[in-house]
Amino acid sequence: MRGFVTALAAAALFVPGRAHAAGAAYQVDTSEVSEAGSCKVESWLSMASNRDVIGAVSPLCAFDIGRPLELNAQFTRSRDDGEWTTAVAPKAKINLAPSGIGVFGVAVTATTFFDLTAGQNTGTAVAIPATIRLSDNMRINLNAGWLWDRFAERHYATYGAGIDLRTSDNVWTLTAEVFGQAGSAETNSVVQPRFQAGLRFRPVDRFNIDLIYGRNIAGENANWVTVATVIRFPPPGK
Repeated sequence: MRGFVTALAAAALFVPGRAHAAGAAYQVDTSEVSEAGSCKVESWLSMASNRDVIGAVSPLCAFDIGRPLELNAQFTRSRDDGEWTTAVAPKAKINLAPSGIGVFGVAVTATTFFDLTAGQNTGTAVAIPATIRLSDNMRINLNAGWLWDRFAERHYATYGAGIDLRTSDNVWTLTAEVFGQAGSAETNSVVQPRFQAGLRFRPVDRFNIDLIYGRNIAGENANWVTVATVIRFPPPGK
């Protein structure tokens, strides 16, 4: 499917006519930034009922520049309607206010998208993630932003809302989210809401694996199954 962008929130993969936000398998971003000096590598494989495939890896490191800052680049290999594409999406996220129980945290993200197969820039996104903790085990994430799909020459408003529920030992986390984009599109499903829900297993602090079910996550009314992993590297000396 061409001429659309799947938006949201906070960072991304972009292939001709397609973008995913978040720099992660989940699309709704949090306002939180990792501890300065730490790094992690997120990777995932998504498979759709229409035979589309997305494989991605996203290395990320955190810094302190007076405000907490994360920098990452999402590298993607995807099959869309039988056509393979390689893409990269550099992203920056800066935290403006920390979250807390009953207190909203706020960040700003900026992402640009490159289609390495065609050798061109295909879009830009800016988003504001906000996170509020309702308890030590529950948080809500809200996203609002803007996305320019250079491939289709269209501008979109982007949105997202998600909830995370985790056990007290942080071994299991349940995540559900809805996200999408608003604006003019050639195909109606492009501006219909998208949905994902997943279960995370984190047996040790440095590693987790997620199993995620999604609907319409790339704007084509397909069902998606995703397997994702995160490997964390703490700051030196920790």
